[in-house]
Amino acid sequence: MSDLIQSKATICVVNYRTPELIRLCLSAVRRFTMYPHDLVVVDNDSQDASLEYLRQVPWIRLIERRPGPLDGIGAHAHGAALDLALAQCRTEFFVSLHSDTIITRESWLENLIRHFDDAPDLACVGTGKIEVKPQWQVLLKKATDLRGLLRKLLDDPAKRARYHYFIRTICSVYRTDILRREGLSFGADEARHYTVGQKLYFELLNRGYRTVALSQREAGRWVVHLAHATVNANAAQFGRSEKDVAKHLRRHIRALRRVRTNERPPDVPAQLHPACVRRTHAGQ
Repeated sequence: MSDLIQSKATICVVNYRTPELIRLCLSAVRRFTMYPHDLVVVDNDSQDASLEYLRQVPWIRLIERRPGPLDGIGAHAHGAALDLALAQCRTEFFVSLHSDTIITRESWLENLIRHFDDAPDLACVGTGKIEVKPQWQVLLKKATDLRGLLRKLLDDPAKRARYHYFIRTICSVYRTDILRREGLSFGADEARHYTVGQKLYFELLNRGYRTVALSQREAGRWVVHLAHATVNANAAQFGRSEKDVAKHLRRHIRALRRVRTNERPPDVPAQLHPACVRRTHAGQ
């Protein structure tokens, strides 16, 4: 830990072919992050306009990653990109932020990092899903949570783990020295049906580290998460149906409308307009 810069964070955003969203994401981070930080973007071989944009941004550190033959796309590539950034991290905290996560308020990072004060065994602070559904739909889903029922009924611990809550990489903070000391990876695990960061989270718990899981309501005070936006923006490549794209697009538009006008990132104010998101999807 002695080689890490204390009281500073490395914010890592992974990009894959989201030219409109990556502009909005990065501009919001720049506008609303007061805590000392480095902003790192790992591009997963986009080879499109988003990469050209990133090459021209002077206030980020860009890592252009060339995926290996077994990487594929999606979770595997995303986890490998986070591991690459973690290996180069030189700060006390490592922050994972999805490119479709939009910061909306100052002090967002301070509110996450304050949990680490006087808690050396605390390894991770974050949240699970951040829904863009109306609150009544979230409550209805919770009341009819079949996965929660499965967690209680399944006897096999390995099967139960598949449905267990975990802190996602949507917007989460980790102690860099703990992840390195334990040799942990963000990589997905298809055999266990684990997505990015899921196996890492369970490993932290198994090794006795504490985590702080924020409620969706609390996390929603600082961020808007346009869930599955990268997949929707590359619908044909990820096998996403037009019906699914349309469903998520409606939710994204509602979520963007909740971002207050006076908090628009100064560099790309037009990005908050729903029509811009429509163009992002229609253009793929």
